[in-house]
Amino acid sequence: MPIVKRVEEKGSLIGRLDCGVDLLEGLTAICREKGVTLGTVNAIGAVQKARIGYYHQDSREYEFRDLDQHLEILCATGNISLKDGEPIIHAHITLSDEEGRAFGGHLAPGTVVFACEYVIEIMDGAKLERGFDEETGLPLWPMS
Repeated sequence: MPIVKRVEEKGSLIGRLDCGVDLLEGLTAICREKGVTLGTVNAIGAVQKARIGYYHQDSREYEFRDLDQHLEILCATGNISLKDGEPIIHAHITLSDEEGRAFGGHLAPGTVVFACEYVIEIMDGAKLERGFDEETGLPLWPMS
């Protein structure tokens, strides 16, 4: 049975991250500072280097890949909820190199911004706290 929670749009934050900031940590810091505990995030721009992950379903482990090159952010999208009482962003990212080759995966710390514009959509109404899911081995939203 899917999870269905009613939420209301509460507002938006729009801005730019500084050059040299870790993308995931920078967005998470904004959520913490502004009290955002539920919402969505989208970003575009470019990175100096990136770290992306792939979750192996059989072994239940992430494999991370470091891309030590300049890349365009084609799309970074994710959601904001709580884990251990703190805002957490679960995001995926698609990047391209100078030849148009695309790379994508789970956005991980270690992705360093060159230029980044973001939009955070703030929501209200449901409290979603991530917890360990036995079936997948992932920190997911609760089923109830």
